[in-house]
Amino acid sequence: MAGATTTELFHPRGERLKVSPLRGSTFSAAPQPRMGRFAFLRSGQNADVQRKRMVLLVEDEQSIAEPLAEAIGREGFETKVAGTVAESLALAAQIEPDLVLLDVMLPDGSGFDVCRELRQRSQVPIIMLTARGEEADRVIGLELGADDYVVKPFSAREVVARIRAVLRRTEASPGLDEAKPIEIGELRLDPAKRQATKDGEVLELSRKEFELLQLLMQNAGSVVTREQAFEDVWDTNWFGSTKTLDVHVSGLRRKLGDDSSEPRFLHTVRGVGFRFASPDEL
Repeated sequence: MAGATTTELFHPRGERLKVSPLRGSTFSAAPQPRMGRFAFLRSGQNADVQRKRMVLLVEDEQSIAEPLAEAIGREGFETKVAGTVAESLALAAQIEPDLVLLDVMLPDGSGFDVCRELRQRSQVPIIMLTARGEEADRVIGLELGADDYVVKPFSAREVVARIRAVLRRTEASPGLDEAKPIEIGELRLDPAKRQATKDGEVLELSRKEFELLQLLMQNAGSVVTREQAFEDVWDTNWFGSTKTLDVHVSGLRRKLGDDSSEPRFLHTVRGVGFRFASPDEL
């Protein structure tokens, strides 16, 4: 194919595989000037240049970290790399990244520990990078508060697409009506504070759990289809597992104290979606 570029796939063993992109697609813009290992442009260098969004890449394999960081940099992001649990937590506190790409397997611990610690201190978007294909590992990451996951081998183009999709969702500003507190029974959800309480006790919800609960409570009494949930809470072009929604619904039920066999708040409409109880039903 004339003029076609190639995309690098990053393999769990650190191998870099070349594959051709789909017709009409491109991989990267022209390379940026390099400063050391990676290209960094701080907003203070030019007042007229808008600050690049910062991505913290936590990956210990240099054969993956270096080319992936460079590819992300070519797409307009500033990238910092950490190779251990300790380094990643220290760097995250220092630079306050806009998004974290987090490998599960690290030399001094687990990426799950990093995810848990980051979620306790902030709502920074997190995308897990893992060589593990087991569903249980993906579920653990999502329940700890990760926003998405990518299973190796993956292409840099896919990672960049997921970064942009997650940032679109997390940076979207709610409208005036969406910012009003919602009260149903003993539950109260305050979008402005991003806080949900039950009987006055704060519920510890992940980012996606909160957004899903907000969507359901805003439509209390009506069915929210699975398609609508993916479009509103994840992304119109979501291409991850559809089981992600079921995992988050299960997590919400557990934290609400709801029984799936006889739910009080969150009802399943089989083959369609979910319905949150209206105030009149409680």
